[in-house]
Amino acid sequence: MTIRDYMDDAVKNYPDAPAQKFYENGEWRVRSYAEFQSRVVRASSLVRDLRITPVVHNVALMLENCPEWEEIYLGLVSVGYTVVPMDPKFKEREVHHILKDSAAAGIVVGAKQQDVIAKAIKMGLPELKVCVVVGKGTLADFGEGCKGYLYEDAMAKAVDDEKSRKWYNDNKPGDESLASLIYTSGTTGVPKGAMLTHANFTSNADSAVQAEGFYSDDSFLVALPLFHAFSFSFSFILALACGGCGLFIRSLRTISEDIRILQPTTILAVPLMAEKMYTKIEDKLSASKAVKVMRALGLSFIVNRGVRKAFGGKLRRMAIGGAPTSVKVLEGFAKFGMPAKEGYGLTECSPLVSWPGKNVDYKIGTVGAILPCMQYKLVDKDSTGAGELCVKGPNVTQGYFKNPEATKEAFDDEGFFRTGDVARIDEKGNLSICGRRKALIVNREGKNIYPEEIEQIVNRMEDIAESLSLGYHVEGEVGEYVGLIVQPNEETFPSLGATQQEREAALRDKLAALCKERLAEYKIPRKVVFRYEPFELTSTMKVRRGVYKGSLDELGAKK
Repeated sequence: MTIRDYMDDAVKNYPDAPAQKFYENGEWRVRSYAEFQSRVVRASSLVRDLRITPVVHNVALMLENCPEWEEIYLGLVSVGYTVVPMDPKFKEREVHHILKDSAAAGIVVGAKQQDVIAKAIKMGLPELKVCVVVGKGTLADFGEGCKGYLYEDAMAKAVDDEKSRKWYNDNKPGDESLASLIYTSGTTGVPKGAMLTHANFTSNADSAVQAEGFYSDDSFLVALPLFHAFSFSFSFILALACGGCGLFIRSLRTISEDIRILQPTTILAVPLMAEKMYTKIEDKLSASKAVKVMRALGLSFIVNRGVRKAFGGKLRRMAIGGAPTSVKVLEGFAKFGMPAKEGYGLTECSPLVSWPGKNVDYKIGTVGAILPCMQYKLVDKDSTGAGELCVKGPNVTQGYFKNPEATKEAFDDEGFFRTGDVARIDEKGNLSICGRRKALIVNREGKNIYPEEIEQIVNRMEDIAESLSLGYHVEGEVGEYVGLIVQPNEETFPSLGATQQEREAALRDKLAALCKERLAEYKIPRKVVFRYEPFELTSTMKVRRGVYKGSLDELGAKK
């Protein structure tokens, strides 16, 4: 199967069914599958007219979430182009690296981002010949080597006619054709372009349908950025696979109201988004006198039914991924009767690797069972049974674009992809992620300590907004000590003392007590440093660990 096959089948089977719902010119609009495909054909012919050749040329896509994102992507990959999705928040140096590394001949970009492209071009991008701008306004000066076009004007001239259909029909890609070059976020180094084929994505979507069950009446909230593999695969490709509908929110500020209006069956969230939704529900319930009375009378089921109704009443599932989720949040959603589950994946696997499917004996705190289509093994296991997870399957990347060294390093001699994540698997087949292998802390006794395990415990404290655990070295001593950088919760932190010194001392005591209760002695942080500004994050809201590596070292000082 190709991604285009999904769309063609949906148009054949559900031509009048909604493919997209979005807010435009002050009202909610619905676009059917037949209308959607017509726009895809026009977008495809538009790129043909710009003299960018399928298969030969890659095209970058740097847009905020919008219906055009999907039609442009499909217009490109349906006739053999490879798309390079990019974060619209990237600055010129990041843009320059990806455009140069991917050898992109064209880019489709939002009006707000075109100045960044112009700056990147000045840094040297001889391959880039065309820049298509989505949105209103005037074109930036892209220089002599790159010609600019307004998407709206070009689409007005593009026609879904016999000539365009012939072009569309004559250039169908194969299963193994590259669909996307998705650049990893680069938490520890320079971003690399994971090569993902049509078959990678469609096999992953098929596995998700098999594991969970999705149908043509499913609707998917499009809230997370489509340039990221998680949102791309499960609010876009999965919707195509089952003939469902993508529901575009207006903004994150209006997400609660939009959920009530749009009534999705499926919500995809990263932990930060899920935690904010849960906290908002809890705050409202805690402030309601009526809720307190009902709970006192043992009528919690009425409260929980009201919570579900607030999500539109049609919600079947909330899928959370991208980073570890607080067990408290998962248990809280379960208490409300909300079907929230946490899965695991990574870009190189298109991205799903494991999921708590409908037939799996799922345990909260794990990320479910590894997909049936995949083989796996744990290598270099320690005494607890934790080892690096290595996987093989039809959804796994072909490697990294123009980077044979990184590709060779990523796969073992049996063709298994090294995820870099340390994991355990319980007797019921549930996978637990311990942490990143490269983030591993090895103490003086040679014991392995996974910083994520410490962070998950510490981040449950109401007085802490975010934390980062990392190893640090002391001059003249072998091994590492466990350190912790914490960002206090600005709302609760002031109540801990009259001065900053008193507040820090009080929080240190609370941290010490919690860690002593929940962690083995050798895992307890020996050093706690306070940070009063947010951590530097990746586009998927993960802390960039590499930025802080070595920041706690005590070199030149004996402990």
